[in-house]
Amino acid sequence: MSTLLFAIDPASREVIVSESAKGSLKINFIERIAESANPLLYQAVTTLTLMANAPQPDAALFKAMDKVCQLIYKNTSV
Repeated sequence: MSTLLFAIDPASREVIVSESAKGSLKINFIERIAESANPLLYQAVTTLTLMANAPQPDAALFKAMDKVCQLIYKNTSV
């Protein structure tokens, strides 16, 4: 089973979507999505990134936000 991974490229204002099998160190690139193409996903991943970089990250809250990002991606990707 693969897990979706999200990152923000602030220079191009894109979400980078990748996947990795559980327990694997290999990451496979899927696509880049411009903020203008999916602003909701861009904002969600931006929030996820802020949470990950917090001085005292909350793991449960991070997992919940990651799930939100996954749902947005799965329900809005073509």
